[in-house]
Amino acid sequence: MSMNANWYNEIIEDVEKDLDTNAEKGLTDEQVRVKREKYGYNELKEGKKKSLLVKFLEQFKDFMVIVLIFAAIISGIVGMQNGEGFTDTIIIMVVIICNAIIGVAQESKAEKSLEALKKLSSHVAKVIRNGKLSTMASRELVPGDVVILETGDFIPADLRIVEAVNLKAQEASLTGESVPVEKNNATIGNKEVGIGDRTNMLYSSSLVTYGRGRGIVVETGMNTEVGRIAESLNQATDNDTPLQIKLDKLGKTLGIACLIICAFIFVFSVVMQKSSGTEVNYLKILMTAVSLAVAAIPEGLAAVSTIVLAIGMQRMVKKHAIIKKLPAVETLGSATVICSDKTGTLTQNKMTVKKVFVNGKVHDAEEVPMSSELDSLLNVCVLCNDTKIAEDNSLQGDPTETSLTALAMKLGIDIDELEGHLRVAEVPFDSERKLMTTVHEYDNKYLVYTKGGIDELLERCSNYLIDEEIKTDIDSYKILVDEQNDILAHNALRVLAMAYKEIDHMPSEEELKNIENNLTFVGMVGMIDPPRIEVKDAVNKCKTAGIKTVMITGDHKTTAVAIAKDLGILENDNEAVLGADVDKMTQEELENKVRNISVYARVSPENKVRIVKAWQSQGEISAMTGDGVNDAPALKQADIGCAMGITGTDVSKEAADVILTDDNFATIVSAVEEGRRIYDNILKAIQFLLSSNVGEVVLLFLATVLAGVFSKQFGIDLGLIEVLTPVHLLWINLVTDSLPALALAVDPPEKDIMNRKPLKTKGIFTKGMTWRIIYQGAMIGLLALSAFIIGISTSNMDIAKIAGENGWESVRDGYYVIETGGHELSIQQIKVEIGQAMAFIVLAFSELVHIFNIRNSKKSIFKTGIGGNKLLFLAVFIDSCLMLAVLLIPALRGVFGIPLLPTSKILECLGLVFAPVLIVEIMKLFKLNGE
Repeated sequence: MSMNANWYNEIIEDVEKDLDTNAEKGLTDEQVRVKREKYGYNELKEGKKKSLLVKFLEQFKDFMVIVLIFAAIISGIVGMQNGEGFTDTIIIMVVIICNAIIGVAQESKAEKSLEALKKLSSHVAKVIRNGKLSTMASRELVPGDVVILETGDFIPADLRIVEAVNLKAQEASLTGESVPVEKNNATIGNKEVGIGDRTNMLYSSSLVTYGRGRGIVVETGMNTEVGRIAESLNQATDNDTPLQIKLDKLGKTLGIACLIICAFIFVFSVVMQKSSGTEVNYLKILMTAVSLAVAAIPEGLAAVSTIVLAIGMQRMVKKHAIIKKLPAVETLGSATVICSDKTGTLTQNKMTVKKVFVNGKVHDAEEVPMSSELDSLLNVCVLCNDTKIAEDNSLQGDPTETSLTALAMKLGIDIDELEGHLRVAEVPFDSERKLMTTVHEYDNKYLVYTKGGIDELLERCSNYLIDEEIKTDIDSYKILVDEQNDILAHNALRVLAMAYKEIDHMPSEEELKNIENNLTFVGMVGMIDPPRIEVKDAVNKCKTAGIKTVMITGDHKTTAVAIAKDLGILENDNEAVLGADVDKMTQEELENKVRNISVYARVSPENKVRIVKAWQSQGEISAMTGDGVNDAPALKQADIGCAMGITGTDVSKEAADVILTDDNFATIVSAVEEGRRIYDNILKAIQFLLSSNVGEVVLLFLATVLAGVFSKQFGIDLGLIEVLTPVHLLWINLVTDSLPALALAVDPPEKDIMNRKPLKTKGIFTKGMTWRIIYQGAMIGLLALSAFIIGISTSNMDIAKIAGENGWESVRDGYYVIETGGHELSIQQIKVEIGQAMAFIVLAFSELVHIFNIRNSKKSIFKTGIGGNKLLFLAVFIDSCLMLAVLLIPALRGVFGIPLLPTSKILECLGLVFAPVLIVEIMKLFKLNGE
């Protein structure tokens, strides 16, 4: 348990007392043993993970799957009673198990975030124990240990600084601020201070970029700031994606409707057969009800949705987005708000000089005119600088200093030639002076170069350089410099000033103490971590698409506001708030204000999670981007978390749903567009599958209800009338329907896809969608029923012709021996088989034709054309070939119970097969197809 939340408020002596330690000698071995028993190791705890078996079993919780399992059991019982085997049961169970295996294989909800966080602790630390310096694994640290720090060291635990010499730490992974923070050991009086402003603290997972120091370990393991993030990751909920919620709702709706209809059909059939005096065949009636269940439930829907998303995932990779969780593809397309980290996401995460003040004027860094004054300024930039140039010409060092070297290189300065002027003395930067000075040898003279804060440097200048003259009216020039500095600062530029002086001898150590005086002011530069060039267009595209972009950063408010205005995220300053402001709000207050806030600055990890939750409470689908440890809880809480692939920490990558391999905010917009296309295509697939299933239900339902009418009208025994068998229905659902539905995955996007608002309906069934599914399903069902009626109305004379074409032998009056199996069929049974064959053909082929209607719900097929999707044509061709195989190959005809039809019947079927195009086109023409 944390002992003190505000270590930064305590003086060093009190910290030593609280932790029973000594900043010089550290802890003794006995103290370490006692503390370890109390606090444990400096490591993070793991959360429980689901076993593979649990994940597999969870796939069977879906209501549709439960109904299908029930249907499989009933099919098995009926098959066993009739001696027909378990074919239907096996087919249904294979479908269910395959769906479960796919679900487990794509399961990417495993909690790896804590494992990634633990990697942050697998470092070594230099520790003073028993008065001696030793190196040990960071997990061995306990509160009270004294850690020695140098440039490049990884911070192993949360430390209270007791000694700091030019100490700077990079805390971007925790705070989001790209500029290293200057550290000291001074006690902070304010009790409400954000992590980024706790200058006397160092936090686990940050890095020493400059200087050296010493600190006392105050928190370890789960009590560190990183530990608190790990804890919040444990507590963050795994939200179902919009598609999952909608499919779950759809499954329950279909399942309940299916059970009601099945119960009605069973009761109705029993009553009807009893009233007609026919012997009640309960097993056959039950099988009819099971057939209806199989017809009502789109068995391929789960697999089709999964595979469509998987195809989308592969397409996303080409657009620089790796999707870790399949449903995340769809969620991106539904996103209504993107909460983005600033540093490295909206900006380049690279300090860059944008403005140069020289010769009394401010210039853009790329357009500053060459002059001797600029040369003098660049000499200071390059030589009063600790940047190192690596073998690959990359710049290594403090980001501020690397930006100065980069400016000189961009303006054509020969760095190697300048560095030939050796540094013979220096006065390092410190936070009190806010200056850095170096002395360099130039032939028989020495030049003193100084850079630092504008106010501090001007106080030490007695003259200034302008138009190749050194002038002494420095006070009047200061007015101009201050005015320009204010303008640069207002634009969120960090300003550094440059000065120099010439001396005739190498300064002694005593002279170095006072060397920063009587300097000649040369100029100043303004730098910033600039926005990515392409982000502004991406933000505008988001606006057009109805998506709000929100900036959430650990950086200063002034900087955040300037960047946000530049990108078009923010218009008015009152749309920006501080993390401290968020802390003061209740969650309800935040939820009420969240829509009016576009920028959050100096935020904590907890703030980010609260902001995401506030948007979610408003019914919005939130995406969160980020790259640091501090972003991980919000990435996990958001409906869709997007981590940066290049600069992102392991923690953020593991917590996210999507990883942007090019660290580009603009990639999110491409991903949103792809997500919308995929979502549209999934809806097309759902509409196609459900309208097909509704057609089957309408067909079976009406055929059952009208069975008595058919019996009297066509002289067929009531017990013989069966419009389609379960094998017919499973073949259509799993083979004929599924391939075209899958082909819709690559359907091209509509031209206005990014000019419409996000789809925020909580169900799949919009009014337009519901209407299309109902009327188009009814259309297909009625067409198939018409085919069945035509089939069973075949005259006895036509039966004789059909028997002759099929090679059936007439054995006695009204009975024929069919070609497969050698068993006898009555004329009544043959009529039913002809009706079944025609209904089967019309049902299957009309759906293959109807899929071209599905591709656009508003525009005529004659305007949009049927091209643009080669895979759809291939799927329709394959399905057509499979259907022709069933219709033409004798062995398969025997399995499906389908006779070879005469030409006249085939022509009648073709007329019904192409009817959906005409009917839907008329509906579109009169705008009756649903919006």
